Amino acid sequence: MTSHFRTMAETTESSMEEMILTFADFSNVSMFYINASGEITFHSGGHNAADRSFIRTEDIQQIFSGKSIHLEHEDPLGNRYMVIGQPIYQDNRISSAIYVMASMQSMDKSLITVRNLILLSGVGAFLLAIGITWIMALVFSRPLIMMQKATKKIAIGELETRLDIHTKDEIGDLAAAINNLASDLQRFRDTRQEFFAHISHELRTPITYLEGYAKVLKNRLYETEEEKEHYLDIIYQEGVRIQHLVDDLFELAKMEEGQISLSMERVDLKDVIKQAVSMVSLKAKEKGIELIVHPVASVPLIRGDRMRMEQIVLNLLENAVRYTEDGRIEIHLRSTPDTFSFSIEDTGIGIPEDELPYIFDRFYRVEKSRSRQTGGTGLGLSIVKKLVELQGGTIQVSSKREIGTRFTVTFTLPTMQEEKDEKS
Repeated sequence: MTSHFRTMAETTESSMEEMILTFADFSNVSMFYINASGEITFHSGGHNAADRSFIRTEDIQQIFSGKSIHLEHEDPLGNRYMVIGQPIYQDNRISSAIYVMASMQSMDKSLITVRNLILLSGVGAFLLAIGITWIMALVFSRPLIMMQKATKKIAIGELETRLDIHTKDEIGDLAAAINNLASDLQRFRDTRQEFFAHISHELRTPITYLEGYAKVLKNRLYETEEEKEHYLDIIYQEGVRIQHLVDDLFELAKMEEGQISLSMERVDLKDVIKQAVSMVSLKAKEKGIELIVHPVASVPLIRGDRMRMEQIVLNLLENAVRYTEDGRIEIHLRSTPDTFSFSIEDTGIGIPEDELPYIFDRFYRVEKSRSRQTGGTGLGLSIVKKLVELQGGTIQVSSKREIGTRFTVTFTLPTMQEEKDEKS
């Protein structure tokens, strides 16, 4: 703008001075013409001409040497101005200087406005950040709060509590772990309750018999010696039943806690089966059951505990005899290059298909209404399964109602490297 004023001032037309005044008023600036002595020869605009504090001798000298100046000026009232001074040439020489003074009030207002906007924007951004942080905290902490509440409920025994969190991240994995823990604890609680119920039932019945018949004998409420012997026989049988129950429970507890010790060696299962068959043959003969062992040419040795292997075979045979009224029990031996298995198949009452998944549960019995006739503690198959698995084997069962049941036990044969390591 100052350059435009200077160009106008350098024009010699008489009407140009009036044009400069009009342009100065339109531009809302003040304009001063200064001669070489520093005197104001021409003035326009609203600034008080008496205020000459912005005109300095060194600046006049600099302008008349052909240079421009830029400075800020504050009048006695505190108004701030931007002042620009430039030389005016006439006939290729500097004839005077022109000062153009523009008020900085609007600029200051703009700066204040911008400053306020920046401040407001900063406060708004801060509040927005706090809001977003709070929302994100709620979003991220909500699953953790749900987990905290769920674990507190689980801790006080509300084991049916489950978390409905299925995200594919660490939070989802943690929620799934808590759900699995609650499920396992619930299953353990239910199993424990069922276990105590079974134990109470299994002990209550023989104890009732013992108490009742002991009272009969104590009060001599029998008529003959044969009747007395019969009562004594019942007391003995119930005592044996309790002893078997306690022994089986103790055995199962040791296996579940990993406290059972195995004496691993090379075992000939053909001899083990032969020994077990001889032990149940008398009971099978009394019931008219035929025991058939299908011979095989050769039986590979397996690695296991001979006494526990005999317990497995004996339990399965006794179970077959117990639930078979007549017919036969067949024992098959089979081997492959990697495995050896034996199966015990009877023609007994069989097992309903819907009960097969529970066959190895503690206290499970087929024909519960006849449980006292058939005897047993209901723990035999649980013990068998534990013993088989402890020795690296598997056991499977298949059955048809009123046709019979087959148990198949399979063991993995030791590799050549394992045989070498064992020998060394």
